[in-house]
Amino acid sequence: MYADDTPADPTAKPKGVPVYKRILDLFEAEGIKTLFGIPDPNFVHLFLEAERRGWTVVSPHHEAAAGFMAEAATRITGKPALAIGTLGPGMANMMPAIQCCKVENSPVIFMGGQRARITERRVRRGRIQFVRQEPMIEDSVKYSASIEYADQTDEIIREAIRVSMSGTPGPSYIEYPHHTVLEELDVPEALPPHRYRLTMQGADGDRVAEAAEMIAKAKNPIILAGHAVYTSKSGAAVKELALKIGAPVIQTSGGTAFIEGIEDRTFPYGFSEVSIDAVVESDLCIALGTELGEPSHYGRWRHWVDNEANRKWIYVQQDPTAIGVNREIDCPLVGDLRAVVPQLVRALEGKTLPGHPRLEEFIKGDAQQIKDLDEESQTRDDGTGNVAMNTARFVVEATKAFPKDGIMIRDGGATVIYTWTYNQAKPHDVIWNQNYGHIGTGLPYATGAMLADQAATGKVRPGMLVTSDSSFLFHIGELEVAVRKNLPLVCVVGVDFQWGLEVGIYRSTFGTGTNEAGVHWSDKVRFDKIAEGFGAHGDYITDAADIGPAIRKAYERGGPTVIHVKIDPVANAEDKPQYSEFRTWYAEGTQ
Repeated sequence: MYADDTPADPTAKPKGVPVYKRILDLFEAEGIKTLFGIPDPNFVHLFLEAERRGWTVVSPHHEAAAGFMAEAATRITGKPALAIGTLGPGMANMMPAIQCCKVENSPVIFMGGQRARITERRVRRGRIQFVRQEPMIEDSVKYSASIEYADQTDEIIREAIRVSMSGTPGPSYIEYPHHTVLEELDVPEALPPHRYRLTMQGADGDRVAEAAEMIAKAKNPIILAGHAVYTSKSGAAVKELALKIGAPVIQTSGGTAFIEGIEDRTFPYGFSEVSIDAVVESDLCIALGTELGEPSHYGRWRHWVDNEANRKWIYVQQDPTAIGVNREIDCPLVGDLRAVVPQLVRALEGKTLPGHPRLEEFIKGDAQQIKDLDEESQTRDDGTGNVAMNTARFVVEATKAFPKDGIMIRDGGATVIYTWTYNQAKPHDVIWNQNYGHIGTGLPYATGAMLADQAATGKVRPGMLVTSDSSFLFHIGELEVAVRKNLPLVCVVGVDFQWGLEVGIYRSTFGTGTNEAGVHWSDKVRFDKIAEGFGAHGDYITDAADIGPAIRKAYERGGPTVIHVKIDPVANAEDKPQYSEFRTWYAEGTQ
């Protein structure tokens, strides 16, 4: 059954559109032209047809990586994405990515091959490459279904996209049993999205007017920009709002991509000194596209406590069931950011808006902090004189060399914590696993984002992955995808041969010098040599002064490069900057 050897009838006339072609038609109607996965016999026709149509077809080396690639595609395009999994073990391999998409609110449509239903429903033992997949997956997705009959294709694909994109976005699963693969349909042209699901949902007009009055009366307004500002591609509208009301923009941990044109007034929550001042003094918070989760202290405690009695909240949220869950809201605006933020801008026409009185001071203060951090990092060990490089120097030199039009991808534990503090770049595209904390996503995120961006725009943009060794090893096989597609991707890998955060936890719990079981690994690994084995370029660096030139040469050369940077394992484990702020993300004892 696994390979269908039945010869085709050369005299048979086509009845209509094969199911696999109709599936592609339905996704194309959503603007999707990229798919990620390893094809089994259920999908070989679909993959071949997709490539014939000009789709970007990407086969990774692990199904979890396919899911992560698709997740990155949703983030950079603002559209749903498609990931394919082989029946049985392939879909089991995809489970980490499915769960990640659930927690990261990523609208990936996962399609899984499956045995024909007649085989699945037999009372038999020892069926090869088979497990019931829906029970394994359904609790981790917003919608799960199976195309049992060919004429269900349209309704199931549309329902999956409709549910995934509605309310709080998330993944869906569609099973594709073998018996439906080559069936044919007599169907009309695929409908555009607005004909079968709600798109660009606006907020209630009275509520918008109420919000506009609140903004006009505010003396110290701030905008709290969440993950969905980036994933919904609402940056231009948020920029217009921020400029109109003269407000600083505070980034949540998920909303770390900088909006072009307002980079100087955008400050990371908790990790920028002026962000704390802006939050404490605020009498109005306009929260956009954020769950107000633990990293934002639910908008209720830590930096929010002072002045809480005088602060009003406007909350723009597509999911009405999220209103008022993590904190009370004064004016909820239920709708799509892409529609609601322009509504707010229009409602403010003609109103006197003096702007935040300390905005210019905040802008100068944040610029000075970034400069000071650069200068302070220069006092740290730079890797010369047989002394390992401090991670702060690694992050500063790498991010100073970030290309202006590039895509930044972040991965890792301790390295990411250093990046929150010492980052010198203000990228417009930032991809990282901010909510689930799933390390190892960096390389598939990088390849998925870059390929989806290229397919959507026709432009080839540089990418930089700033990561650490433990995380990079998770899916290092996907480096071959970067080589195969000749991506201008520079992977800057901080190497200390250990799980840095976990080493730090051992030492803070038991003291330095005690046994640290399971957190150290071989110091013989050379990532530059591994890169060369995959056909990429590799550099080995111990001196901080060499990082920037190596990155610039890599982009001049083209193609993928891996830069192995030796960093200090002690500093990486014990000297993490603002670690006390990171610890407050975990709300135990504070609810």
